[in-house]
Amino acid sequence: MAVMTGAFFLAAVIAPLFIRFLGRTGFAALALVPAAGLALSLSVAPLMLTGAEVWVESYRWIPALDMSLVFRMDMLSWIFSLLVTGVGALVFLYCARYFDADELRLGRFAGILMAFAGMMYGLIVADEMLLLFIFWEGTTIFSYLLIGQYHSRQQTRRAALQALIVTTAGGLSMLIGVILLGNIFGSGKLSSAVQRGFESGYHDGLVIAAIILILVGAVSKSALVPFHFWLPGAMAAPTPVSAYLHAAAMVKAGIYLVMRLAPGFSGMPGWHLILLSLGIATMFIGAWQALKQHDLKLLLAYGTVSQLGFLIIVSAFGNRDLTTAALALLLAHSLFKAALFLIVGIIDHRAGTRDLRKLSGYARCSPLLFALALISAASMAGLPPTLGFAAKEAVFSTLLADGSKEGVIALIGVAVGSILTVAYSARFVWGAFAVKPDVEPVDPGGDSPLLMTAPTILTILTLTGGLAASAVDGIIAPWSRQLPAADAEAYHLALWHGPEPALMFSLLIISIGIVMFLFREPVAAFQTAMPDGLDFHQGYRWTIGRLEAFAATVTSRTQRGSMPFYQGVIYLFAIATIVITLILNNTWPGEVTPADTAMQLPIAGALIIGAIAATAAEKRFAAVVVVGVTGYGMSAFFAHQGAPDLALTQALVETITIVVFVLVLRRLPARIGRSAGRLSPSLRLLIGAAFGVTMMVVAFVALGARTAASIGDMFPRLAYEIGHGTNVVNVTLVDIRAWDTLGELSVVVAAATGVASFIFVRSREGTLQRIDANRPSVFSRLYRPVEDDLAPLWLASDEEQEGRAVRRNAWLLAGRTLSPANRSIMLEVIVRLIFHALIVFSVYLLFAGHNLPGGGFAAGLVAGIALALRYLAGGRYELAEAAPVDAGKLLGLGLALGAGTALGGLLWGSTVFDAVWLDFTVPLLGELHVGTALIFDIGVYLIVVGLMLDILRSLGAEVDRHQESDGRRLAESLSTEETSPDTQQLHTLLGRMDDVDVDGGASGGRL
Repeated sequence: MAVMTGAFFLAAVIAPLFIRFLGRTGFAALALVPAAGLALSLSVAPLMLTGAEVWVESYRWIPALDMSLVFRMDMLSWIFSLLVTGVGALVFLYCARYFDADELRLGRFAGILMAFAGMMYGLIVADEMLLLFIFWEGTTIFSYLLIGQYHSRQQTRRAALQALIVTTAGGLSMLIGVILLGNIFGSGKLSSAVQRGFESGYHDGLVIAAIILILVGAVSKSALVPFHFWLPGAMAAPTPVSAYLHAAAMVKAGIYLVMRLAPGFSGMPGWHLILLSLGIATMFIGAWQALKQHDLKLLLAYGTVSQLGFLIIVSAFGNRDLTTAALALLLAHSLFKAALFLIVGIIDHRAGTRDLRKLSGYARCSPLLFALALISAASMAGLPPTLGFAAKEAVFSTLLADGSKEGVIALIGVAVGSILTVAYSARFVWGAFAVKPDVEPVDPGGDSPLLMTAPTILTILTLTGGLAASAVDGIIAPWSRQLPAADAEAYHLALWHGPEPALMFSLLIISIGIVMFLFREPVAAFQTAMPDGLDFHQGYRWTIGRLEAFAATVTSRTQRGSMPFYQGVIYLFAIATIVITLILNNTWPGEVTPADTAMQLPIAGALIIGAIAATAAEKRFAAVVVVGVTGYGMSAFFAHQGAPDLALTQALVETITIVVFVLVLRRLPARIGRSAGRLSPSLRLLIGAAFGVTMMVVAFVALGARTAASIGDMFPRLAYEIGHGTNVVNVTLVDIRAWDTLGELSVVVAAATGVASFIFVRSREGTLQRIDANRPSVFSRLYRPVEDDLAPLWLASDEEQEGRAVRRNAWLLAGRTLSPANRSIMLEVIVRLIFHALIVFSVYLLFAGHNLPGGGFAAGLVAGIALALRYLAGGRYELAEAAPVDAGKLLGLGLALGAGTALGGLLWGSTVFDAVWLDFTVPLLGELHVGTALIFDIGVYLIVVGLMLDILRSLGAEVDRHQESDGRRLAESLSTEETSPDTQQLHTLLGRMDDVDVDGGASGGRL
């Protein structure tokens, strides 16, 4: 099961390649993946049909919390797997001819659809509740992307966002319930929780609260009232998405969860009240709205809402016979509704419309399609001899036999809803295929055999399922037979039970439904005259509108464009909350120790002086340098305290920070401006001092608040015995707390992408432009030689430009691309000599870090400093020569290595992130002791290098390119002007614009 789930996601990654090389036919090849899942499920059919056997796969995840990755396939999961994989394979096959050959973004669509199928498959086989939740939310995210396939349409974007918000809100509720339920029962396994079930007197209130929170997630996912409105809106998605996500897969997730929980919790107070009331309301509202629709797809969408309410009603009982009926109805609905959606897609694809008022005579043009639609609609209405009829017969029989108050209420609700179902089923067939007066007959053209394959197979299964209902009973009975029952004799699914009360009940419902269809015009007039009632979609829009208005109000009052104001609010809020906490604190140290050693005093003094000097600095560059003193002071403190690893990392981080600040300062004024805001200097001083004193007290209290031994005391032993390293810091990062590090790496990648997105507005460029060795760069001819007084070369004629060259040897590859005024031969020589040494040193730190100071993070910073030196000495072309790689690929590869190491722990039979160590001998090098944690550390190294390269490209090279582009445009505009004394003077000033310091304070900045 785990391998099959992974196969879905692997196929999702390579799906765009299939579509790129095979075109839309690539969908047919991708159909083999869900087909393989179907074959896997069929291969274990003998095991599943016994009813008592369960297929379980378990992989250790977090042993300390007794959490594992548990995949479990029992009879219920097996039935759902047949639907997810079987219908999924047919939908992929259908896509191979549904989309046009030149359709845009097909590769993306194929990958997302495959990933969704994998999420749905993982959801039904996951037994660990947190793992189930991950797959649950995965279906939400990928359904959002699928609904928004045609993102250029505003309606599509709104529908996708609406579905995302509603189902995510339900998912968050479900997460709280899952965590609460796991804590109550002491196990994260869903099967264990269901087996334990609801026990009166055992945490009654907590169990009820947990189950209700989980049901909120199920109700929102399966589009029950009051969340039902998102499903019709999702019909903006392509038809294959509607057929799969909203008929056979995603909306069935809530049904699956209710069926899974019902055996253990159907006796819980409030269970039947909640599910029956919501189910009946949903069945009626959905069917009532379906009768009013003119769009065939919307008619089916509201019909789906109604049928989901029907399924919830029957699934809520959790006993043997009604569960048999519920499973039969589930199979019938998945088959006929998927077929009907695909048929509507064919009609729309050929006729160009889904409006039943514009369709006429389609049955004559396509008799096969009409026959398929007629059989599927008959199953939806519950007409013999379809599987839908057998399933409804089972529902009516079991509800009539139930005899309970809940059974009577459910029977009345189901009867009313079924009457409306017959009416809108007949309206669908009439609207799509009947000949209508005063309507031009449609000319649908030919139907592709491959396009017809999927609805044909689904319709055949619908028909044969009814004719062979006893065989279907043999499939679903092994699960329902395990559940409690009031009667000794179990109900058997069959097409004909004789003239029993359920048959008479069905005939009455069918007759009333047909009468409603025949008198459709009076019924439509009655519907129009009836008040609309509650508009849940309008309620959603009102709620979102109020949230947006509230957010705008808060933003307008707090986001005033003043950084001192923002900081003041943050500091005052922090002071208030911390002071309240300190007042409530009852643990205070008994003594005060100003310093542990005498050396700490001068270090602290340097830090204090640097902090005060930073507040008094008038120029930005000076402030950055002074702030750097505090950073290097902390590095000295770490070194003094015996933490060389922290000292090295702190020094490197501080160096990189200064470089980044310098790059940013090029675009800012030289001097620190004087604020004209509400916060005067004295008030700032008061707030800053109060915050500083508060944090001093917090540190003081924290040192004396510990009453238990620190967990850090175990780290040296864990690092040596388990992590096989003597550098506790590095082993902690790559082994003991690798989960934290992976999360931090994800944040670093997100930060790098964010920095790049601010600079690369349209697209995130790959590698920088390198020097063309075959011809001089344009920038090597921008300036005259030094003795020509630095007059801009672009002021000379073309003949003069070709005849001049920069007269200075270059120690770096891109040295000649710089103007002489911006070059430093000393810096070029130094960088040329130390660059490769720094790179080698970074590699040494990477491999030595497990036992000595270093590691992937520090090594990556050293490599980043080397790249920064190349850029500062030679400009953006030099950076391109030093690192001719895509920063994004480095970031992605590093993150993949880190995450791959996590999954690798499972492959070698242990836990996630558990390292394996190998001892071997290499000639010349001798004995080596290498662990898989090194792979994780290499990932850290690549991410840090990628981050540095991204920063240098974004804040450095790209800013340079913009400035050069601005200079060229200015030169071109000046060259078109008539030469005058004023223009000549302006040219002379522009020729000296390069003589600008980092603060922008020279002549060019003033200009």
